[in-house]
Amino acid sequence: MAQILYKDIIKNKEINEFIKKGDANLATLGYTEHSKTHCTLVAERAAYLLEKFGHADAEIELAKIAGYMHDIGNAINREHHAEYGALLANDILRRMDMPFTDRATIISAIGHHDESTGGAVDIVSAAMIIADKTDVRRSRVRSRDKSTYDIHDWVNYAVTEANLKINREKRQIALELKIDEKICTMYEYFDIFLGRMQMCRHGAELFGAKFKLTANGSKVL
Repeated sequence: MAQILYKDIIKNKEINEFIKKGDANLATLGYTEHSKTHCTLVAERAAYLLEKFGHADAEIELAKIAGYMHDIGNAINREHHAEYGALLANDILRRMDMPFTDRATIISAIGHHDESTGGAVDIVSAAMIIADKTDVRRSRVRSRDKSTYDIHDWVNYAVTEANLKINREKRQIALELKIDEKICTMYEYFDIFLGRMQMCRHGAELFGAKFKLTANGSKVL
């Protein structure tokens, strides 16, 4: 069977069309940005995590592919988009002649990435989940009309700076945020993102690491 690489995935017209349609659907429904920008960031951040902890190139490649494809299920429906995305990915990758062992790892990561139904089940899914859930940034808010914002928009808009830092020696994964509390209170932030941060904490455990969250210089998780 052919070796399918990340560079092949990002050029695949079918995958890119599903990402485009999924993001358009979410724009209409009022969700934050889930475009190729987000998918590329998740892919590259997942790779960065695995590289920093010394994992093999093969695992890094699988995490990048899973990260880029993780939201294609939004082209079908936001509800259960992780499961739909896994099924779409399996079909696409099978037709690309990807070995079934690699396919299984990728679709498992995609199918487990939503906090309402999933959680990290191996090192590839852990890297992808942490990469996805730590993509918190003002630029994900689509509208400039603040009168249209819901709580998810306000929480993302309030984040003026976000940095993911990895310390292999201390076995620590840290997300450092700067939040404008005039826009969003700490309580509102954690009311929305607590489940996602708990997913990151569990994912970090598969790296043998601790997940640390700081906001405005104070440790909160």
